[in-house]
Amino acid sequence: MAAQAPGKAPDGQADEGQPLVAHLTELRERLLRAVLALLIAFLALYPFANELYQWLSEPLRALMPAGTTMIATEVASPFLAPFKLSLLAALCVAMPVVLYQLWMFVAPGLYLHEKKIAVPLLVSSIVLFYLGLAFAYFVVFPLVFGFFTSIGPENVAVMTDITRYLDFVIKLFLAFGIAFEIPVATVILISMGVIDVQGMANKRPYIIIGCFTIGMLMTPPDIISQVLLAVPMWLLFEAGLFFGRFVEQSEPQD
Repeated sequence: MAAQAPGKAPDGQADEGQPLVAHLTELRERLLRAVLALLIAFLALYPFANELYQWLSEPLRALMPAGTTMIATEVASPFLAPFKLSLLAALCVAMPVVLYQLWMFVAPGLYLHEKKIAVPLLVSSIVLFYLGLAFAYFVVFPLVFGFFTSIGPENVAVMTDITRYLDFVIKLFLAFGIAFEIPVATVILISMGVIDVQGMANKRPYIIIGCFTIGMLMTPPDIISQVLLAVPMWLLFEAGLFFGRFVEQSEPQD
C-alpha cells in the first residue's frame, strides 16, 4: 500500500503520519517497478532494433536521391544508434507504467477534489505526449526533410550519418512531445492558483511571441519546423485555457 504524504490523507481526512523510512521504502519499490518495466520493454524491442531504425529513418530515406544511402562515420555507430533508439523506444512504451507508479506513490496524499483532476491530467499527459510524437513523425518530418533535401546544391549527395540523424529526430520528438503537454501544464497552474484564466488570456500576445521564440530555439533553423511547432503550441495553450475555465469554476471557495 502506498505511503501517505505527510499532512494529508485520502479524501482529505487527517493523516496520522508515517515514519520517513516507510516513505523511502515505498519510493524504492515504485522506482524498482518502473525500472523493471523499462527493462522488459527494452529486452522486447532490442531484437528489432534495426527494423526500428529503418522505420524511424523512412521519412528521410524516402526523399533521398536515387543511389544514395545513409552512412555511419564512426566504428561503433551501426551498433550504438539502434541500441540508443531501442532504449528510447522502451522508455516511451514503459512511460504509462512509470507514470502509474508515480501516481500510486502520491495519490494517497491527495484530497478527493485533487484526485478528481489528477487522474484525467495523468491520462491526458500520456495521450498528448504520444500525439506529439506522432505529429512530429507523420507531419513534421516529411515537410522538414523534403525542404532540406530539395534546397541543397545539385552536386552534393545527401548521405546523412545515422547517429546524427538519430540525434536530430530525438530533438524534434522531445520538442513536440513536451510542447503537446502545454494544456496539462496550463490546467495544473490554474488549479494551483499560480495563474488565472483571465490573466493568461490578457497576456495572449506575449504567449504567441513566446511560442514562436521557443519554436525558433527548439527546432532546426528553417521556418517550416519553427511554424509547425509554434502554431500547435499556441493552439494547445488555448485548449489549456478552455479546460482551465472549468477547473477554475469547480475550485472550492474559501
